[in-house]
Amino acid sequence: MAEKQRRERREKRREEEREELDERVVDIRRVAKVIKGGRRFGFRTVVVVGDKQGRIGIGIGKSRAVPDSIRKANQKARASLKKYELVEGTVPHAVTGEYGGSKVLLIPAAPGSGVIAGGGVRAVLEVVGVHNVLTKSQGSPNLLNVAMATLDALDKIRGPQLLAEMRGKPIKEVSPVWMRRKGVS
Repeated sequence: MAEKQRRERREKRREEEREELDERVVDIRRVAKVIKGGRRFGFRTVVVVGDKQGRIGIGIGKSRAVPDSIRKANQKARASLKKYELVEGTVPHAVTGEYGGSKVLLIPAAPGSGVIAGGGVRAVLEVVGVHNVLTKSQGSPNLLNVAMATLDALDKIRGPQLLAEMRGKPIKEVSPVWMRRKGVS
């Protein structure tokens, strides 16, 4: 009896979690496998899932049919959710991420700037909950590598307190200019 109730609670929690997450299909690419009789075509799908409050996961799904590959990528993305530190809807400091041949630069932006980014970077940043940021994507335009480079950049972000400690300065000096004017620390 108690086991059944636990299982029901767990399933209910999973359903609630599933509803609150925003998902975006970043890329769908047709791939081919060469076999004895010719080529066998399939699809590789990249999906990002996030709660717009700092949590995001990325998943890659492969299948012979597009809906199946999207479903697989979605499951993998939900399983790989990770929390990132954001400050007032932007990144606390400039940071660069690299993955494969792609390089992504994230720069904090003042409120009202919006997400100035293209393609895979925009999808990742909107799903994670960034509202104001400037970006530059360099190197390979492969959407999977660009999305992974954006996640690498988010991994390198340090909170304002930690950044101030590392530099031996007060928090006010390491926070972005528009936050200093407002007196936010």
